[in-house]
Amino acid sequence: MKKAFVLSVFLLVFWFVAFALPASAQTGEQLTPHKVKLESVDYLGKRAVKIIEDGQVDDGEAYAIVKSNVFHNGTIELELAGSPAAGAMGGARGFIGMAFRLHDGQFEYIYLRPTNGRSDDQVRRNHSTQYGAYPGFRFADSRQQAPEKYESYVDLEPGIWTRYRITVDGTKARLFVNGASQPCLIVNDLKLGDSSGGVALWIGPGTEGYFTGLKITPAE
Repeated sequence: MKKAFVLSVFLLVFWFVAFALPASAQTGEQLTPHKVKLESVDYLGKRAVKIIEDGQVDDGEAYAIVKSNVFHNGTIELELAGSPAAGAMGGARGFIGMAFRLHDGQFEYIYLRPTNGRSDDQVRRNHSTQYGAYPGFRFADSRQQAPEKYESYVDLEPGIWTRYRITVDGTKARLFVNGASQPCLIVNDLKLGDSSGGVALWIGPGTEGYFTGLKITPAE
């Protein structure tokens, strides 16, 4: 009888860890907003967190932090959908992605510009993905210091679910989109070095973003 009770408790704990936490991340319960508004919604057939800016927010400062998570090396994957929000300025691109190794107000981030993916302008297409480090190495810094090195093309559509996966190892990061076996963006010199910190769902200026299915897998 005692063994059966212990087994039942173990199975209950296993179920909670394996299933409840990922589900709560999709409803916002495991997120701490930073200058954003969170809403649990159904979007294109999936339960998701909707994220928009909370008022006028400086570039790079709109994100929702995953609670109780410290990330060093490993994989971060999820589905996301970004598009320009209603009333956004003309330069809005639906900027959306992930921030990682967040600590002391600094973080690395890799994001997408969904409206660029199928633009008729080839230069805009070439800026469909972006790596940056906040606050000292944003897109304007990278274009000035190392043009084209931290951006690339990948096929994207605004407002459509996109599978997003990044791998991080030391000072290297790779971005994979929609299940591709090869990365569409390679970063070999993460600007904050081989550090650790939090993980956050990130949006850029004028974005209406949706996130679902977050899975964080630490390296063994």
